[in-house]
Amino acid sequence: MKEKILLYSRLFRVSQWIKNLVIFTSIIFAGKFFDPDLFLKTFYGFLIFCLLSSTSYILNDVIDYPYDKKHRLKKNRPIASGEISLPQATFLVFIMTLISLIVSLFFSLPFFFLSLFFLLLHFFYSLYLKKFPVIDIFTISLSFVLRTYAGVIITGYHIPVWMMLTIFFLSLFMASVKRHAELSAQGKEARLSLYQYNEHFLDFVTYTSATTAIISYSFYTYFEKLPPVETIFGKHFSLFFPQLEARKLMMITIPLVVYGITRYAQLLYEKYEGERPEKLITSDIPLIITILVWGLIIISLIYIF
Repeated sequence: MKEKILLYSRLFRVSQWIKNLVIFTSIIFAGKFFDPDLFLKTFYGFLIFCLLSSTSYILNDVIDYPYDKKHRLKKNRPIASGEISLPQATFLVFIMTLISLIVSLFFSLPFFFLSLFFLLLHFFYSLYLKKFPVIDIFTISLSFVLRTYAGVIITGYHIPVWMMLTIFFLSLFMASVKRHAELSAQGKEARLSLYQYNEHFLDFVTYTSATTAIISYSFYTYFEKLPPVETIFGKHFSLFFPQLEARKLMMITIPLVVYGITRYAQLLYEKYEGERPEKLITSDIPLIITILVWGLIIISLIYIF
């Protein structure tokens, strides 16, 4: 039983569900993270997107079966290794697509259409779009934007454009890093789009997207106002620091974002570990500490000070 649970968790790529946490962006930066009703709604949306993501992962593994068998890491995936047969996997894709869309329809009509678009985007990516350079990594970035916008549909709270741009360019950075790692570790045989990539071009995309993500985040911290939340020390803060705008304190998190991006790039260029971004984020101690400190400061500025 335990072996079967582990097998299906690998098939569903549970470790990659961390990507869907961006759906909470809306309520976090709107100052509503601790609102029980909105949190519960967002959490349900998170679960639906986990199901949608796993559906797309299984379809991708079915389509990539011949390539995954030759890959040094992907050959151990349940479908590539033969632990799950192709007919079983195909049936799962059908059932999970049906369930996820029906559940999203009960959630709300706009959420259903967004879920459908997200699923179609991933299906077209697996079948067609991933074969084309640049388009493949931009599609990955768009999928993160859709996840983030799902939180907006659920809660009705707007996400500032600079934050949305930060998410887009940060995901573009991670996607280009992943392609660079695949090219360095496996060569052009790892996927079709890599035949039209080279390391210099991927370096350019990596540098550009990283820089733009940092600039977008910096603009967010400077221009966007903090939500009108009645914080614990808000009145005392205004009393002792009347000339200091609380929103400007967000700027102290910029060095953490710069370090996090730099650390991620370091792990790529020194250890070639960019093929599995979810592993980096959950296993590298400096990166984990950076994310936790950043999150603690953000929560403190929005909900405490």
